Amino acid sequence: MHIVLCLPFISTICQSLICMLNVIVNKVKGFLLNPVETFQQSRDDEPGVVFAYFGALLLISAILSAIVAAIGVEITPAYAGMMGGVAIPIAVFFMVLVGGFIFTLIFAAWLHLWVYLLGGRKGIMQTFKAIIYGHTPRLLLGWIPIVGFIFALWSLVLGILGIRELQEMSTGKAILAVVIAVMIPLIVFILLAAWFFISYATINGIPVPPGNAFPTAVN
Repeated sequence: MHIVLCLPFISTICQSLICMLNVIVNKVKGFLLNPVETFQQSRDDEPGVVFAYFGALLLISAILSAIVAAIGVEITPAYAGMMGGVAIPIAVFFMVLVGGFIFTLIFAAWLHLWVYLLGGRKGIMQTFKAIIYGHTPRLLLGWIPIVGFIFALWSLVLGILGIRELQEMSTGKAILAVVIAVMIPLIVFILLAAWFFISYATINGIPVPPGNAFPTAVN
């Protein structure tokens, strides 16, 4: 009796999941094959649709990245057969899933500051859409070793198109906003890395190989 009563509820959930899956698949096709038109059609997307799309693709990326990490552990002699090696794919899964979610939200908020300063007035949610939808190639294919950076660059280009279309800005201003948002943290990171290296070398000294590393010429 209880099972019969639950059937309509289960059917409704299944229909909702199928509908959401169709939406996600259609959006993926659109952003990969016809991004400008798809961004234009996504201006009125509700936050629930946007974050469901993001969550689904982020989960796929986390699973595939963990699989690649597991394969890497198996083929690396230093980790093969080690119990601790099992933890690496699990750590990768949660880093991609949780770290990717947090990083994307922080970067989108940071980018919106420059979008706003350069004239974008359509609201922060449109910037979130541009970044989340723009991440489609990276989330789907960025886990591939060696060539993954290509899809990251593709996502960067889609992000610029998304800012242009959703914030109704010029292409130049959209590029400038994204470049500033990317370059400032990158420069800060490089400066901090250089400072830590110099500090470490100053305190501990740079190891010198024994003997005369630079032999003088014999007359």
